[in-house]
Amino acid sequence: MKWMRRVARRTYTPALSAIVLCLSVTAVTTAQADRVDDYIEGQMKAFKLPGLALAVVKDGHVIKAMGYGLANVAKNTPVTPDTVLKIGSVSKQFIATGIMLLVRDGRLGLDDPISRYLDGTPSSWSGIRVRHLLTHTAGLVRESPGFDADKNQSDAAVLRAAYAVPLRFMPGEKWEYSNVGYYALAETIHKVTGQLWNDYLRDRIFKPAAMNTTFPTNTREPIANRAVGYTGNDNAAIALDWVALRPSGAFLSTVLDLAKWDALLYTDTVLTESERRQMTTPVRLNSGATAAYGFGWHVDTAGDQPRVWHGGGLPGFSAQFVRFPGAGITIILLANGDDVDTSSIANGLAALHYLPRPGSK
Repeated sequence: MKWMRRVARRTYTPALSAIVLCLSVTAVTTAQADRVDDYIEGQMKAFKLPGLALAVVKDGHVIKAMGYGLANVAKNTPVTPDTVLKIGSVSKQFIATGIMLLVRDGRLGLDDPISRYLDGTPSSWSGIRVRHLLTHTAGLVRESPGFDADKNQSDAAVLRAAYAVPLRFMPGEKWEYSNVGYYALAETIHKVTGQLWNDYLRDRIFKPAAMNTTFPTNTREPIANRAVGYTGNDNAAIALDWVALRPSGAFLSTVLDLAKWDALLYTDTVLTESERRQMTTPVRLNSGATAAYGFGWHVDTAGDQPRVWHGGGLPGFSAQFVRFPGAGITIILLANGDDVDTSSIANGLAALHYLPRPGSK
């Protein structure tokens, strides 16, 4: 495709600091595409994807950061590793982390009834605990009937609209994805701290992580390098921006900011090892069986490799954050098109080029 471009960065990170992790990035020009570039460009061509940013992280160090294609087709603006894109439900891990920090501070408990923190919950919600919301096992409907992408509403109002919807199953009985549950967690953060949840996450997570290009999707700050989103068949139309700030898919970010976060997940800077392990342990259901989800993370295996991951999508954008802790490899993809399977791209890239072959030593 004539519009496809590459912007290459090779990143060298200093030793991890106990307080702030900094990634130092040196831009270089790639004269010849490597096999990873060929793979990504082939996938983009197959999906007719306008642009994509990639970071590959090994043991907390960025070993490849690249931009491919265009952040704005009309203006012929290339994607770079500094391009800001919506990350959709990859945001859930940050809501979950905020809850874990409140648990550490003794301000709430994982087994507290959610009715302790939310006003006017119906009697049918009496069995819902904080951990049920984190793990999508509360029985809540996926979306609130009160959600309107074109309205700036409080989270409490969106939640109240879901109160009348019957539970789909008893809390803890099974796993079923629910964005409403993450609205409830965000409102809980607000009630416990007195802060807007996005301000709390900024102060407790993004600032310590030096994630300086991560913002709520409804920010009014001028943002450099922000991508346009594309939607429809073959990503041919410009997607409209939602007015609503959605806790279940709250943030804009860059692959380099998310790489900083990945590096911190090897340290105790924000979360302790015990907290990280809790978040990435499959949930145990009432029956004693487990489901492949922790707190804001899917938890499973790919081949013989443990995998901790989350995808995300909003109109015009698709994201994947895939960690293979046994190999120390993380693949982060942010795309400005929604007619694309970024999961297959990220996992295919890892299997082809970064993970050890099954059975190899």
